[in-house]
Amino acid sequence: MSVSMDCQLVSANPDTPQPEQMQRWLDAALKDLRPDAEVVVRIVDEAESRELNRQYRHINRPTNVLSFPFEIPAGMPADAELDLLGDLVVCAPVVATEAVQQGKPVDAHWAHMLVHGALHLCGYDHQNEQQASEMEALETDILTGLGYAAPYETDSLASA
Repeated sequence: MSVSMDCQLVSANPDTPQPEQMQRWLDAALKDLRPDAEVVVRIVDEAESRELNRQYRHINRPTNVLSFPFEIPAGMPADAELDLLGDLVVCAPVVATEAVQQGKPVDAHWAHMLVHGALHLCGYDHQNEQQASEMEALETDILTGLGYAAPYETDSLASA
């Protein structure tokens, strides 16, 4: 099975990965959780990221990835079988800058951000130490399975 991905590219950043790469990362992240999911990936620049982060998280700066899980609309049965998982909004310039700051390949950081965001869509979080430990272990398994280095050796999610 493969995740259905709708990629919306509205950033002019040259380091944006190809849709095939993003598809591979999402498939790896969701294969054991939601292999039939539908996900929208929107690649944006700082202005849109800042506005969404301000509106939904009350933080007035751009961030690497925002996750918006799908919510069943009022009036629709809660047990309706929908494959819609949600939307990921990735800020291309922030991801590129963080990769340089963290001394890792840009594609490795992109992979991490898509995996990280996809896990948020599945309900994983890092609000406390136990949640963070579980989520980070899963991210590490997925990313090393894709051939990347463990993401938390040099990574910090202070802006995630």
